[in-house]
Amino acid sequence: MDPVNAAPSPLDPPLPQGVPAISASADRARAQLHEEIERVRLGVEEMLAEQNEPVNSEIQRELDNLREDTRLYVKKRLRKSEKRLERSVRKIGERTTRLEQRIDQVEADRAAAEYRIHSDTERMLDGLLAEVRAIADLLSKS
Repeated sequence: MDPVNAAPSPLDPPLPQGVPAISASADRARAQLHEEIERVRLGVEEMLAEQNEPVNSEIQRELDNLREDTRLYVKKRLRKSEKRLERSVRKIGERTTRLEQRIDQVEADRAAAEYRIHSDTERMLDGLLAEVRAIADLLSKS
């Protein structure tokens, strides 16, 4: 495991339950370290620019390496965060689709139940009406 990436960035979304979170002081220390590295790098560049001397190629190479490492670190962290976000959005989308399908199924079941109730009630009332007519016919014949 890369020691630079061992702890989550303070800009990353919160960790899921059950995953130990890094302490706030460690987050602050890591952020301060990155700020300090960037400040020193900029200070060295400014100092070299003020000296108007040709920049030592070794120092310039070290500064370029530091700049590139910082750029790659930020790019890597951003890519990881984007993938995590995309995965979360995709999961939410899938869950939303399942819920919509379930709602549609419940609505279809409700409509079918209403139709059955209406049809059964209508058949029952037609049967009662036929029985009442039959009784009325018997009473009228007597």
